[in-house]
Amino acid sequence: MPNEHATHGTIATIATIAAKYCGPPQSANGGYTAGLLAKLIDGPCSVTLRAPPPLERALQLSRSEDGIVSLHDRKTLLADARPTTIDLALPEPVSFAQAERATLSYPGSHPHPYPGCFVCGPDRPHGDGLALYPGPVEGRSVVASPWVPTSELCSDGNLVDDKFIWAALDCPGLFGYSMFVPEMPPVLLGRLAAEIKSRPERDARYVVVGWNIGREGRRIECGSMLLDATGGDCLAFAHSTWVALKQPLVQP
Repeated sequence: MPNEHATHGTIATIATIAAKYCGPPQSANGGYTAGLLAKLIDGPCSVTLRAPPPLERALQLSRSEDGIVSLHDRKTLLADARPTTIDLALPEPVSFAQAERATLSYPGSHPHPYPGCFVCGPDRPHGDGLALYPGPVEGRSVVASPWVPTSELCSDGNLVDDKFIWAALDCPGLFGYSMFVPEMPPVLLGRLAAEIKSRPERDARYVVVGWNIGREGRRIECGSMLLDATGGDCLAFAHSTWVALKQPLVQP
């Protein structure tokens, strides 16, 4: 990132999130944003989203001496990240063929709250966005989507950038909840904790799986994982916490 400098033991950079990486229409996708912070932390970390990150605006990304990474819009704290450990029970793998069948039931199964979302928005043009459309896996209480990453997601060769892996682990977790309930409230991602064990390669076949962990009041807990379609090995996994809103998000 440009304009990196050190001030009083803090490493700071300027980050601008392009409009194409939106979740809601006027703010960034939560998983993508979390990935920007996680890049500055070694190993698994937890990112808490404090306010919707604006698009096409210079934001301040910093890491303090205690290892906490923060994202600010001027004086407004948008997100912070810190190292963590993740205790998450993973479901049985889903094959690529099963994911292909599951994704057929994604469009129109529920009204989409953010149809332009970079990760899962059905209104995105073909080839623009991650195009993850998770649907229920037959006979199981999980959702899955096939994924073949493109070269646009790889800035340093054949491996997908971490920020796009975090994005891929975002939305599918929530669909692991929403696809199995009769009504779904408007929600926003509150926290995403993830661990990347191995980065996926471009043009290879993968499966993203999401599932429900539980709900208490307005808090919805979900899990997600990224699988190698060849052997079913888990490359990355995440625990997400979503907040049910009292009314739909309104943005200028």
